[in-house]
Amino acid sequence: MIIKGNSQAGIVLGNSFSEDGFKDEKFDYMLSNPPFGVEWKKVQSFISDEAEKQGFNGRFGAGTPKISDGSLLFLQNMISKMIPQKDGGSRIAIVFNGSPLFTGAAGSGESEIRKWIIENDFLEAVIGLPDQLFYNTGIATYIWILSNRKSDRRKGKIRLVNGVSFFEKMRKSLGNKRNEISDENMKALINLYSCIEPDENYIDFDNSDFGYKKITIERPLYNKNGKPKLDKKGNKKPNAELRDTETVPLKEDVNEYFKREVLPYVPDAWIDESKTKTGYEIPFARHFYKFVPLRSSQEIMKEIESLEKNITEIFKEIIK
Repeated sequence: MIIKGNSQAGIVLGNSFSEDGFKDEKFDYMLSNPPFGVEWKKVQSFISDEAEKQGFNGRFGAGTPKISDGSLLFLQNMISKMIPQKDGGSRIAIVFNGSPLFTGAAGSGESEIRKWIIENDFLEAVIGLPDQLFYNTGIATYIWILSNRKSDRRKGKIRLVNGVSFFEKMRKSLGNKRNEISDENMKALINLYSCIEPDENYIDFDNSDFGYKKITIERPLYNKNGKPKLDKKGNKKPNAELRDTETVPLKEDVNEYFKREVLPYVPDAWIDESKTKTGYEIPFARHFYKFVPLRSSQEIMKEIESLEKNITEIFKEIIK
């Protein structure tokens, strides 16, 4: 920032988690590219203490992710600095790897944070970027766009943008960086993010499309006479070895799913509703997957025969 002529007044040295350099400040726009998969064990006690004591009055009220990846802590920190909607609101853009999209089962810290973000209608779009954009890693990355001032047409919606093919090859690679996004690519991505005309490179979803219920399926424990064992209240005792789970889309009725997908195969099963959890994940790649048919064996054989013929001709030229 200093090299580009920006004031150093906005630069604060310290750990963003334990030393909030912009405490009590709010911003109209926030951009961030935090380190991927950064461990936060050294500040675990500080973060856990703030989350427990301050809740949503602090920065980490939605929960904490696993120690090995603090990505969603960076995002919560930024959300805490949003201007209230009544005062104009804010917009955030943050670059992540794929992990924050789906890591963590229902009830985990990661899933609870995604749940809070999506159910509060903060997430506006996720843009999948080309791989090999960074000097030190070739992994795929994603831009999350968040806002608490969504336009009416975006409210309750999340747009996934498939931007993986919008890049130019570099003449000379820099470490793992072999691709770059040109000005034209950038304009195309912005258009996909903002346009209303149909395009194969974006899909609009309802917020609830990314939610699901994780239900626990129990089956009875039988005695030696083949009858279900009962507890003191007369309820069937579950067989822990036969316990299973099912993932039910949030838009689908759990009981209807259970009748259709479970009971026909295990008619003695039931749902332990006390263990049902709601989770959220964004399986980005699944929505843009295109099946490429395998080549036929005949086609492959013809190619092999052609290669063998070419090799034979080359050998003939060599030994002349």
